[in-house]
Amino acid sequence: MKRKLAAVAVLSATALLTGVVQVSTSVAQASPAAPSLQAQAAQQHAAVLAVANGQAGPVAKALALGSQEKLVAKDAVVDRDGTRHLRYERTYAGLPVIGGDLVVHQKADGAVKSVNKAVSARIALPSLTPRIPADQAAAGATGAVKATVGVTVDSDESPLADVHQAGTPELVVWATDGNPRLAYRTTVQGVRADGTPSSQILITDASDGKVLSTHETIETAAGTGTGVFVGQVPLTTNQNGSQFELKDSSRGGQSTSDLNNGTSGNGSLFANTSNTFGDGTVNNRESAAVDAQFGAATTWDFYKNTFGRNGIRNDGVGALSRVHYGSNYVNAFWDDSCFCMSYGDGNNNTAPLTEIDVAGHEMSHGVTAATANLNYAGESGGLNEATSDIMGTMVEWYANLPSNPPNYWIGELINLRGDGSPLRYLDQPSKDGASADYWDANVGNLDVHYSSGVANHFFYLLSEGSGAKSINGFNYNSPTYDNSTLAGIGRDKAAQIWYRALTTYFTSTTDYAGARAATLSAASDLYGANSAEYNAVAATWTAVNVN
Repeated sequence: MKRKLAAVAVLSATALLTGVVQVSTSVAQASPAAPSLQAQAAQQHAAVLAVANGQAGPVAKALALGSQEKLVAKDAVVDRDGTRHLRYERTYAGLPVIGGDLVVHQKADGAVKSVNKAVSARIALPSLTPRIPADQAAAGATGAVKATVGVTVDSDESPLADVHQAGTPELVVWATDGNPRLAYRTTVQGVRADGTPSSQILITDASDGKVLSTHETIETAAGTGTGVFVGQVPLTTNQNGSQFELKDSSRGGQSTSDLNNGTSGNGSLFANTSNTFGDGTVNNRESAAVDAQFGAATTWDFYKNTFGRNGIRNDGVGALSRVHYGSNYVNAFWDDSCFCMSYGDGNNNTAPLTEIDVAGHEMSHGVTAATANLNYAGESGGLNEATSDIMGTMVEWYANLPSNPPNYWIGELINLRGDGSPLRYLDQPSKDGASADYWDANVGNLDVHYSSGVANHFFYLLSEGSGAKSINGFNYNSPTYDNSTLAGIGRDKAAQIWYRALTTYFTSTTDYAGARAATLSAASDLYGANSAEYNAVAATWTAVNVN
């Protein structure tokens, strides 16, 4: 029998967030209720986090963690039946434990039902004294980054053009590989040759300086207004004297600014006296801003009305969108450190990367960072990228724009490759020439934009099924590894399953086998363990060779 759960209800937040909020033309103030609802939802999320922190000690004891291990609440989900899913980070002797994150699933009475751990190894270090000094670790990390080649979103490799250390190396416990040991965490920043900023976090062994892990934190993609891609759309603006600003108080104050082809700072907030922005041409600087502001608003509404999520971090705070980043910059990226989106203007500054699925993709990196925080490497990195492709696709379907008809391709309008082809194909990922349709033992060695293909293919098959078909005017012919025939359960159910798995069961180290288990648990929660949806999830993973 189908179990009806709140998609992600935080205490009674779902009841407060069920109303549909449309992107609307308004001046400055939204209706009096809108800020109140956001404030209440944010307060409720803070309250459940406080409950999770209050449970940290008893939970650590119940899990038989060592006396030097402490849990710190990061997120929490409460189902309508009172079941709690408490996400924790871990410390050891006050040091952050990389790979120590876990999700505790409790009954309404607080009894632990199960636990998802990023790493199951017990943490017990013989010493907390590093064998090499911090400056030696920093030098080694910086040298390692200088020797690497980074990859921009789905484009050619781009070497780092400038590299420098940022801050002092931090002593941590590295546990991600199942062999806990003392390590340094160093941030090395720079600028890639194509103009993309780089901020890599390196983990180096505190005993010999060996690089254990690298993690790029800059994750790439890719009134009324008329945008380059969205066409003519309504916008919620803010009146400031005689000026109308691209700032939306009904969605956490999210705003759009002009970097004027610079690469740092917040830029200048778009404003005019007419409350009408852009004309649809790239020569009008406001046109790309309309795309970005509408894309941010639509992404906000999609997450709120589909999952009850109150902003990217679920805290009611809106993000900044920065357009006209750099010169001839052919990319777009999310940076969690500034909680902002940045869009380049493309080749010759005439092809902005502000398509709506790119906006949804990049901002969904922020959702992943606030929840499972999937490592941006190996199979977990592929799942990170796939999550953004999946949710970016769903944002496009949610918007349902005549100027950008929704489909299962990513970035089909921005022409990043120069040949008119999409960046990625969810129906058959290998059509881009590099992505994997199916899992194999080498998938984790691919660039994360290509290892994502397995999960992207899974999502398409779960949504629409296999074989040749036309959907919304687009033609697809999706194959299966085992030559099975799949019917699909619809994209809305597929998205609910993926989101619940992300927010409730995924951890930082989840791989494809773990994703199969997590989505089956999510399907069981939402639709029942013997449901057609549960069976479809199992069959679809088998169809992409994840068993």
